[in-house]
Amino acid sequence: MTIELRDERAAGRLLAVEGGGTVGHIAYFVLADAPHALVAVHTVVEAGHEGKGIAGQLVRHFYGTAAAEGVPVVPLCPYAASWAAKHPDEAPEAPAEVVAAAKAQLKGDPELW
Repeated sequence: MTIELRDERAAGRLLAVEGGGTVGHIAYFVLADAPHALVAVHTVVEAGHEGKGIAGQLVRHFYGTAAAEGVPVVPLCPYAASWAAKHPDEAPEAPAEVVAAAKAQLKGDPELW
């Protein structure tokens, strides 16, 4: 089956859907203040769907979305950060001040997790 990726921005989720069911997602938020960024906080692949490259597809799409919007990605999620380190050509590093702002926003609002 083909994985469909759906951005549910209002819910802060990028979903991986297969056969009508969610098989993985990235939980994220948009940095509230300028400079805006997409901030990945958690990547999940559902049990039984591991090892199919779903997490990589999600992160690659997430970076593509950010690039299309002209904003950086702050990969606070360990998986997204690891993926970015392995794919520097697709995952430019966010400026330090943007990373600091993302961490401050997350600390101020744990519901973003």
